[in-house]
Amino acid sequence: MPLMSAPAVRRQFLGAALVLCSALAPAQAAAPLDVPVVAVGPKTVPMAFEFDGVVEPVRQSTVSAQASGRIASLAVKAGDRVRSGQVLAIVDDREAATGVDRSRAQVAQADAELRNAQLNQERTRDLQAKGFVSKAALDAAETQFKAAQAGRDQAGAGARQSALAQGFTRVTAPFDGWVLQTLAEAGDLAVPGKPILTVYAPLPLRVVVQVPASRAEAARAASRVEVQIPAAQGAQWITPVARLVMPAADPVSQTLEWRLELPAAVASAVVPGQQVRVRFAAGPVQRMLVPGSAVLRRGELTAVYVASGSTFALKAVRLGSNHGEAGVEILAGLIAGDRVATDPVRAGLAGARPAGEPAAATAVR
Repeated sequence: MPLMSAPAVRRQFLGAALVLCSALAPAQAAAPLDVPVVAVGPKTVPMAFEFDGVVEPVRQSTVSAQASGRIASLAVKAGDRVRSGQVLAIVDDREAATGVDRSRAQVAQADAELRNAQLNQERTRDLQAKGFVSKAALDAAETQFKAAQAGRDQAGAGARQSALAQGFTRVTAPFDGWVLQTLAEAGDLAVPGKPILTVYAPLPLRVVVQVPASRAEAARAASRVEVQIPAAQGAQWITPVARLVMPAADPVSQTLEWRLELPAAVASAVVPGQQVRVRFAAGPVQRMLVPGSAVLRRGELTAVYVASGSTFALKAVRLGSNHGEAGVEILAGLIAGDRVATDPVRAGLAGARPAGEPAAATAVR
C-alpha cells in the first residue's frame, strides 16, 4: 500500500471533520432552547413611595452635672442598665461638704440666739407685770425674740440650700433605661450644662423619617403608613400606633420630619440607630411592570431580553419602584406589547428562542 504524503493526510482529516460537523449541525438545530416570555403592559398597583427612617427612643436624656468640679468617679459605662435615681457619676463635693458644715454651725448659733431671746422675753414679761420694767423694755425683748426667730429661719434655709448643692454633686438617672454613651471620664471638669452621659428608655421606640417637602402633600394623603421591621420569617410591614408630623420644614434639607411610634410587641426587634424602610401607600395607579426575575443586572447594566421574532434582543431599561409579587416598575426602555423573557440567563444562551415560536430555518449543505 503506497504511503500518502503529508498534505494528502491533512486534506483527508479536514474532509472528515467537515463531514462530522455537517452531520452534527442538524442534530443541534433540532433541539432549540425554549424560554418563557410575558407580555409587558400597564397593571393596576397601589401607589406607594418609600424612604429610609431611623429608629430612636421616645425617652432619651442627655444628663449633665448641676455643680462645678472634677468628676471624682463614673459609675457606669455604655450599655449598662440603670434604675431611676441610681447614682451615675460623683462630682468632687469637698467644697459643698464644707458649705454644709458651715450651714450647720450657723443653724446651731441661730438656735442658741433664739433660745436666749425667748428666755429674755419671758423674764422681761414677768418683770413688767410686777412693775419693775417699763412697757418699752418688754417691746424691745419681744422684737429681739422675733429677730432671733427670723435668724433661725434664715439659717435653716441656708442649711437646706447647702444640702441641695451637695446633692447636685451626685448625678443620677432620670428614669429606668440604658446608658447609650458616656461623654466624659473620671477627672474631667464638670460644669452645669456640660453633658456627661446619655440615657434612654428601651420602650417606647419610634421611627423618624425625613420626607421631602415636594412629597409632603402626597405623604399626608396616604391611606396607609407602614414601617418595615426585620423578623425571623423575613421582613414584615407594620402600622405605627401613633404618628406626628413636625409643623415646620428644615430650611437646609427642605424635609419634614415624621415621627412614627412603634407597637411595643415589635419594638424589641429593632434597636436605636437602626435604619428601616417607611412606606407611604396611596390609591391604585397604572404602571408598566415586569417580573423581578426578568431583570438582568450586570455591574452598571440593568436590562431585559425582549423577544424579536424567533430570537432575543438585550435592551437596557430604567427601573422604578419594586411592587413585590406584582413586579418591578419600568420607567424607560420598553413599550406596551413587548414580550420579555422571564429567565434572562437562559435567554442569553445560543439557540434560545421565545416559547411557542417556530425554530428558525437552518441551511444544510
